[in-house]
Amino acid sequence: MNEQLRLFDFLHYQETHFPKVDMLSEKQDGKWIHHSTSEVIKTVHQLAAGLLKLGLSGHDLTVENQDKIAIISRNRPEWVMLDLATQMIGVLICPIYPTTNASEIEYIFNDAEIKYVFVSGQDLIDKVESIRQNVPSLLGVYSFDENPETPYWKTITTAIPSTYSNQVDVIQKTIQPEHCVTIIYTSGTTGFPKGVMLSHRNVVTNVLNAISTFPFPELPEARALSFLPLNHIFERLATYSFMRTGISIY
Repeated sequence: MNEQLRLFDFLHYQETHFPKVDMLSEKQDGKWIHHSTSEVIKTVHQLAAGLLKLGLSGHDLTVENQDKIAIISRNRPEWVMLDLATQMIGVLICPIYPTTNASEIEYIFNDAEIKYVFVSGQDLIDKVESIRQNVPSLLGVYSFDENPETPYWKTITTAIPSTYSNQVDVIQKTIQPEHCVTIIYTSGTTGFPKGVMLSHRNVVTNVLNAISTFPFPELPEARALSFLPLNHIFERLATYSFMRTGISIY
């Protein structure tokens, strides 16, 4: 696939042109853990199928009817994988800063009608649980870290009937550049946070323009360190720029 019109097309582009052994990397217990391009694609596809199994859908792919989920997590490979998985099935992801206070999280969840939220760390689990009863739309909370009291995110990717996996392939083909891919909430410094709707075209155009402007050549042998919050759209733009040019993300 040479044409990149949707964000997840960058993932397939990398698979075709420079598949990597360390597309995404993280440090655990002092050791680097690498996730290859093929591994990321497999996990993303399984996660997308798992989200469908949960009942999530893009429906008619209008912003009003697309199901929404939230992510409140510090940077980690799972953040990018969940972002890609939602894109493939037309579900909208609403990233929220981990430092956001509970009252603002409650407002955002109700405004967007969030159905599921993915978090990392006990502190963020506690924050979400403190407002959970005030969010009628919220059906579940998943943790990126194994926790005895909160479902682990990987349970979504197991025991998935092939019908859901097949649906992912079908739905991907229906996603168009003009479809909304994410809702970014403002910091709310002048009032309640406002949801900003961004389409695939909005983000893809920025990524491709950044690559051609800097210039930003394809560098499969290079590595980049991701430390700014992925919740910020500029860091996500950088991440997809790295993905498109083959740079490993650490």
